[in-house]
Amino acid sequence: MSLQCYNRTCGQKYDESNNSDDACKFHPGTPVFHDALKGWSCCKRRSTDFTEFLNIPGCTKGPHSNIKPPEPEKPEQNGTDIEKIIQEQAPPPPRAPIAEPTVRPPSDEPLIRLPATVAGSLKSALERKLNQLKIQNDQTEEADDGTVKPGTTCKNNACSCQYINEDSDIEICRYHPGVPIFHEGMKYWSCCRRKTSDFNTFMSQEGCTSGKHLWKKNEADGEKQAVCRFDWFQTGNFITISIYSKVAVPEKSYVEVNKVTANINIVFEGGESHFQHFLVLNGIIDPAACNVKMLGTKVEVNLRKAEPGSWPNLELPPPKQQQEETSKDIDTQDVDS
Repeated sequence: MSLQCYNRTCGQKYDESNNSDDACKFHPGTPVFHDALKGWSCCKRRSTDFTEFLNIPGCTKGPHSNIKPPEPEKPEQNGTDIEKIIQEQAPPPPRAPIAEPTVRPPSDEPLIRLPATVAGSLKSALERKLNQLKIQNDQTEEADDGTVKPGTTCKNNACSCQYINEDSDIEICRYHPGVPIFHEGMKYWSCCRRKTSDFNTFMSQEGCTSGKHLWKKNEADGEKQAVCRFDWFQTGNFITISIYSKVAVPEKSYVEVNKVTANINIVFEGGESHFQHFLVLNGIIDPAACNVKMLGTKVEVNLRKAEPGSWPNLELPPPKQQQEETSKDIDTQDVDS
């Protein structure tokens, strides 16, 4: 009468009269599963495939047995395990109340002028620039007889024409009488509001007004309103704005802020150009912890956030009506293009 062998990995049927001491090849140990490896506790062979694990030949010889081997004993749960089970079954603790959103301060609060640190690179560059301007002024005083020299560039915004001869005075000058505005990634002139997000496209926009060329800047006009490229980045606690204005004049440049706005005024190129920009910030800052660093090639404005976090944009999005006007202007520009 044939019997079923229950030795692990054997599973054969046998006759008790022919059951010798080496008739069965099996694993006396228990299955081991660890880190995707499968094997038996009685031998060192391991496999990642389950079928291959089942086909690992036995490591021990002995007689067949029709008695099922005992199941491995489960570890008894000690007090720590019981406490863990109780914690898992217990209801979750109540959530903390949601903090009320911070009230945005009014934008008309008094402005505070930020302290500025002047780097050594700016001091050296400013000294060289002032020497160059002094030499140019001396030469101009010696040779200035009221005439315009050939090669002089027109001083009007967006006009790059150069003076050749008297016929240049008859030419029509296409320029922008307004000032440059940068807001929410868009760049445009205040006089025509043709918006674009590309700086080079903005610089190449043809003037919206016709007039005469301006070959000489009047002393009464002061600094020339200039366009500066600037960008920004943020960390968890700070907003850093970089204005790429070379050779800024520390005595004439300043940045004023309150908790939600920033007024940037930079006089650069040794005093020849002036950049002004007013920001309505997207978030709230701590004016007392903000500062300005003036370098040879740029000015960095470091704004400390009132609360750590990420701002979606530098400036606050305009009201709905302004957004509709912006969309119309962009659509009109696309049609014109």
